[in-house]
Amino acid sequence: MYPVPEVEGGAAYSTGGITKLYALSGIDGLWPKHAPLASLQCYLCVYRGIRLQRRRAGEHRKSMAQYSVLDLCSVREGSDAAESFRNSLDLARHAERWGYTRFWLAEHHNMDGIASSATSVLVGYIAGGTDTIRVGSGGVMLPNHAALIVAEHYGTLATLYPGRIDLGVGRAPGSDRVTANALGRSLDREEDFPQQVRELLGYLGPERPGQTVRAIPGQGTNVPVWLLGSSTYSAQLAAAMGLPFAFAAHFAPQDMVEALLLYRRSFQPSKFLAEPWSAVGIPLVAADTDEKARRIATSLYLRFLRMIRGQRLVTPPPVDSMDGLWTPQERAAVEMRLGAAIVGAPETVEAKLARLLRDVEVDEVIFVSDLFFHPDRLRSYEIAMEAMKRVGEVRAPHAF
Repeated sequence: MYPVPEVEGGAAYSTGGITKLYALSGIDGLWPKHAPLASLQCYLCVYRGIRLQRRRAGEHRKSMAQYSVLDLCSVREGSDAAESFRNSLDLARHAERWGYTRFWLAEHHNMDGIASSATSVLVGYIAGGTDTIRVGSGGVMLPNHAALIVAEHYGTLATLYPGRIDLGVGRAPGSDRVTANALGRSLDREEDFPQQVRELLGYLGPERPGQTVRAIPGQGTNVPVWLLGSSTYSAQLAAAMGLPFAFAAHFAPQDMVEALLLYRRSFQPSKFLAEPWSAVGIPLVAADTDEKARRIATSLYLRFLRMIRGQRLVTPPPVDSMDGLWTPQERAAVEMRLGAAIVGAPETVEAKLARLLRDVEVDEVIFVSDLFFHPDRLRSYEIAMEAMKRVGEVRAPHAF
């Protein structure tokens, strides 16, 4: 039985974030209560040697950060899912040659601009077309499925591609509420997420005495299970269960610092991990010049704008300027969602990567680069890897 954090109001640390940070950091009474959360987070960087965000000079972690890819199989305007699948495989092959650790795909439903709904099928497609890169889900929305079925699917993949499959799981619908209902999802299943995770781990682990229901294949494959999330709830749950944790800063960066702090400070060693292992998803738009990067990034801005407006999510071509295409309120909303984005030329990307790795202690950065033109996308990931090498944070690929 794995420990589960106490949950108030359906989500651990769902309210009173600043108060919780005071309690966790031990600085209550030393910082003004009216100060912005961002200021408090910056103060946490240096107080009492809490170095989650900024390392001491000369201090080195046992291992340097790894770098990976999250792919949504985005469908661009005027194209179709078949082209997206071909491009995803081509990207995975390039990423493998460039030394990326893993290639993940994300489950979404009823979104005409995202073709990764049958996630396990695509994981097999990518794994079958590559040789060494790890492939997995980033992630499967577990309340949409029976844990047994998920274990069977990923157990089958692990049998076909031993040592290369990951299983990231989350609790969000990956769709709107109407679509979630069509999937047979209920609020009860969302609230029972910790139990679903325990059940999944049981199906993938060694067979237990008296176990009557088994995942075949799946039982004993020990596929690595990650918890994914964009809140402190998922971070706290991953820490309590002793599982790796990936934070979705590529669309919801607001809780990134707090969630990663909670995960590392609350982590309980388990049979899965002796020490915490965290990753962060980061939007990436890299090009040969800052000017080009800013221009091709407009496809990303327009797509998020469409999401805010409830419009089709196919990836639009870039534009010369966003002026007149969004209101000030819409611009603020898009920029908030993309607050962690790295956009720029090689030197700019290098500087921003170095700052990220100084400010947020993670074991892995998972890049999301959804651009209109496939060659631009390939170049974006290539520049990121070149920048990583110059930053000096790359290590030989290794995964648990």
